[in-house]
Amino acid sequence: MNADIDFEAAQKAFSSLKEKADAEWGKLLDDNASYVLVGAATCGRSAGALEVEEAFREELKSHGIEATVIQVGCFGHCYAEPLAIVKRPGYPSMLYGHLSPIIVKNLVQRFFLEEDPYFEIFLGAIEENDMFPRMADLPRYGLETRRLLRRCGLIDPENIMHAIANDAYRGFIITLSKTREEALEICKASGLRGLGGGGFPAWKKRQMLISREGEECYLICNADEGDPGAFMDRTILESDPHSVVEGMLIEGWVTGAGEGFVYVRDEYPLAVARIHKAIVQARETGLLGESVLGSGFGFDIKVIRGAGAFVCGEETAMIASIEGKRGMPRVRPPYPTEEGLYGKPTVVNNVKTLAAAPLVFTEGSEKFASVGTETSKGTALFALAGKTANPGLVEVPMGTTLREVIFDIGGGVPSGKKFKAVQIGGPSGGCLPESMLDTPIDFDSLIEAGAIMGSGGMVILDEDNCMVDTARYFLEFTQKESCGKCTFCRIGTKHMLDKLTDISEGKGKPEDIDYLLELAQNIKMGSLCNLGKTAPNPILTTIKYFRDEYEAHINEKTCPAKVCKSLTAYYILPDKCVRSCDACVGSCPPEAIYSNSKRIKVVDQELCVKCDSCMGACPPEYDAVIKISPVSEVPPSEPRPEKKETVKE
Repeated sequence: MNADIDFEAAQKAFSSLKEKADAEWGKLLDDNASYVLVGAATCGRSAGALEVEEAFREELKSHGIEATVIQVGCFGHCYAEPLAIVKRPGYPSMLYGHLSPIIVKNLVQRFFLEEDPYFEIFLGAIEENDMFPRMADLPRYGLETRRLLRRCGLIDPENIMHAIANDAYRGFIITLSKTREEALEICKASGLRGLGGGGFPAWKKRQMLISREGEECYLICNADEGDPGAFMDRTILESDPHSVVEGMLIEGWVTGAGEGFVYVRDEYPLAVARIHKAIVQARETGLLGESVLGSGFGFDIKVIRGAGAFVCGEETAMIASIEGKRGMPRVRPPYPTEEGLYGKPTVVNNVKTLAAAPLVFTEGSEKFASVGTETSKGTALFALAGKTANPGLVEVPMGTTLREVIFDIGGGVPSGKKFKAVQIGGPSGGCLPESMLDTPIDFDSLIEAGAIMGSGGMVILDEDNCMVDTARYFLEFTQKESCGKCTFCRIGTKHMLDKLTDISEGKGKPEDIDYLLELAQNIKMGSLCNLGKTAPNPILTTIKYFRDEYEAHINEKTCPAKVCKSLTAYYILPDKCVRSCDACVGSCPPEAIYSNSKRIKVVDQELCVKCDSCMGACPPEYDAVIKISPVSEVPPSEPRPEKKETVKE
C-alpha cells in the first residue's frame, strides 16, 4: 500500500457508509414489508413499464396496502416486458411478466388481498422456496452465470445505498489496501481481458501506465455502443451504474490516474442521466473527489456525450472527440497508453470490462479465473436479437457454445422456422451457419470461425433471411459510418456495396464473387482502424458458408429466401383466392391489385412495390398470396381492365 494513503480512514468511512446502506436495504427486505420492483430500463419503458409502475401505485393506494414501489433496471428478459418483482409477507419475491395496467389490477387483488400468487403470469421466485420454482430452476436463469448483471433488476440504480448494500465499492476498498504492483498481479492472475471485443489483457494496459508513474494520465470508459442490435453497455449503465464507477476507481488507483471520462452514446438519454447521477452520488458520499473517503487518493469522473458517429467507438477517434476534434482514428503507435488524451498516457476500457473489475478483487483472482476457458476468463454478455423466441440479455461463462445460447437459453427459432445463421460481433462480425453451432463462445474460437466477439450483439437468422441481403445490410451500415480517412475503407467498401447491390438485383456476374473476396482482403489490410479491417467480415463469412446463395442470385437470377425485391414477385393463387374477399385490394398502397373477369385477384407486377402488405392482409385460412423467385416464373395473367370514367350529366 502507498505510504501516502490513509487506508484506515478510508476503511472507517466506508464501514460507516455500509452500515447506513445495510439499514436502508434491510427495511426493504423486512419479512413483514411489501415491495414492488418494476423493471424500468429503456426496454421496459418502451413496453409500458412506467404505466405499470403508476398502476401499482394507484391500486395499492386504493386498497390501503402499504408497499414500496421502486424503479429498478433491466431483468434481461426483453421478451416478457414489462416485468416486476412483487413481495408480500409470507411469500418469496415473485417475478411476473407481460404486465399491463389491467393485469396489475388483477395481480394486486389476487396476490395482496386473496393470497393467490396468480400463476398465469408468474415466471419464478427469487428466494429458495419449496412451494415455488426458484429463478435458478428456470431455463433462462439456470443456464446463465450472472456476474456483470449481478445487481441489474434487483436494486434502484439511482440509489447508491442500494448498490453499497449489495457489495458495490467493496472491491475498491480491497484494491486500496494493495500496492499498485500487488493489484496489478491480482489482475494479471485473474486473466481478465477487454470485454469490448478486442480481448486485450486488462493488466497490460494498467502496467503501461504504472511504468510511467509520475506523469499525468487519464482513464476513459468507452460507452459509445453503436452496433445494431447491441444494448449490453446501455443496460449496465441504466441498471447498475455504480459497477462502472467502482471499476473506474479501481483503474484509477492501480494506474495512478486522477481523472476519468465516461464517453456515452448521446442516443442513450436514460443511461446518460443515470451514470451522471451515480457520479454525483459518489461525490456526495465521498467516493469521488480530491480525497476519496479521506484516504488522500484523489479521483473524479466526467460524463462526455458521444458525437453520434459509430467510428467514435474506436479509441483514438474517441480521444479526438473528447478533445473537441472530429472523431477520426489516427495511426498507432503511439498507442493511447503512450500518448492519448491531451497527449497524456490514457487507458480506454469498455463498460463491461470496468463492471467486471470489482469482481477480480471481491472474489479473488483464483475464483474469477475459475469461470471461463483457459484463454478467455469470466463471462460473455450478449444481446440476443432477431429470429429468437426469447430475445434479451444473456450472460454465460466463456466457452459456452452458440447452440446452448441460441436454443437452450434463447428458446430457438420461433414459428417452426429453420435456423440458418447467427450474425455475431456486430456489423463487422461474421455470419456462422448451423454447422458451426458447437463453436465455443470465446475470443479465439470465434476469430478462428471467421467471426469476432465484438461488443456482444448476436442476431439470429432463419430460413426467411437472404444471406446476400444480410451481408449487404451490414456493409451498408459500416460503409455509411466510415470516417473516410482511409482510401480502402472509404472507396473499397463502396465498391463492395455496389457489387452486392448488383447481385441482389440480379445484375451480378460469376466473376463478382472472386472480386469481392480479393477486395475484402485489400480493405482489411489497407484500413487504419478496426471499422475498416472488420467491415468485410459479413461478406467473407457469407461467401464461405453460403456461396450457393450468391451463385443462385448470379447464375439463376433467383433469391432462394425470396427476400431480394428485384428477384421476387407476389402472386395470388387462383384456386385459393376467395372472390368476395377484398382484403389484399384494400391493403395495397399503389393499388397494384385488381380483379380479373372471374373476380379473382391479380397483382399488376409493374405497379407492385413489393411492400408485403398483401401477404399480411390475406386471411390465414385462405393463404392465397405467395412469393415467387425468379420473377420469370410468374404465370401470365389477363390484362388489367381499363377504368371506366364516370361522366356527370
